[in-house]
Amino acid sequence: MNTSKCLAAFLCMLLLFSCKQEKQIIEKEKQENKQVNEFALVIHGGAGYQTRASISPELDSLVRKKMEEALQVGHGILKNGGKSLDAVEQTIKVLEDSPLFNAGKGAVFTNEETNELDASIMDGSNLDAGAVAGVTKVRNPISAARMVMENSPHVMLSGEGANQFAQEKGLRIVDPKYFATEKNLERVKKIKERELQKVAFLTKKHPDEKFGTVGCVALDKSGNIAAGTSTGGMTNKKWNRIGDAPIIGAGTYANNKTCGVSSTGHGEYFIRAAVAHDISAKMEYKSVSLDQAAKEVVQKKLVDMKGEGGIIAIDSLGNIQMEFNTKGMYRASIDDEGKVYTGIYKDE
Repeated sequence: MNTSKCLAAFLCMLLLFSCKQEKQIIEKEKQENKQVNEFALVIHGGAGYQTRASISPELDSLVRKKMEEALQVGHGILKNGGKSLDAVEQTIKVLEDSPLFNAGKGAVFTNEETNELDASIMDGSNLDAGAVAGVTKVRNPISAARMVMENSPHVMLSGEGANQFAQEKGLRIVDPKYFATEKNLERVKKIKERELQKVAFLTKKHPDEKFGTVGCVALDKSGNIAAGTSTGGMTNKKWNRIGDAPIIGAGTYANNKTCGVSSTGHGEYFIRAAVAHDISAKMEYKSVSLDQAAKEVVQKKLVDMKGEGGIIAIDSLGNIQMEFNTKGMYRASIDDEGKVYTGIYKDE
């Protein structure tokens, strides 16, 4: 065989090998980009010190049942072709109306022994967002946040102005006493007593401090992602403190290109780390998966800052993520086939 024939044969083999490699790469990309769920929904009820030793079997059961109830509300909306925004709002309202979580009816007390509530919501299809902070009379702050997004030129309203806006828009207004629960009042009184005794209260030794939120992320059949978060804030908070829950990019973020995220934990760290947006940004600019982005932010970036908490998220393919660095996190999800998962402790 002459030199030209050998070269032609070699080039042919090289071309075949190249085509095979390209085919394998394309097939791998298809597998990686496969739609996992046509629609899906995930929720959290706060991250913190949940352990089997600290939670009674009765409370464990109650929390799981309430989370399943909330999931079914959102799933029903999505299954029937409803919007992710509607699913997020209605799901969170179920959690806000329960005294089991630190949001709405179960909101913790401030140092002044009042309840100040925050919430936010975001539409991943157009990056619209709305939030309220420090509301005291709105039964469902998540609905007020959506009202701000859709019926005002603003993103965030706070305090009495937010209360007034919600009332003018016809949302349900309640006496501030509606949010008061005896358990939460006892919790803040204990913390204040420790303060007087000069005992640190923002430590793992004092789970009564309880910080947390409720949140929901949904993907609908149209491919639109929405995320929302609602909270009573941090027990014993002072000076009208506002955490990450109503802050877009920290407590809540949604973008159809990447994912939707709702955060829970020690809000000061989530604000400084722009946690919700950072997960989305890593996906968009580094082309990493939701799983990798969430782990980088929650298990490394936050931990390096000594920040505690977690996130829930869904990406555009319907992948569900629940990542936290605390002892536990109330969390639950439901896929497009109606399969339900609930978890509280780290080993679930």
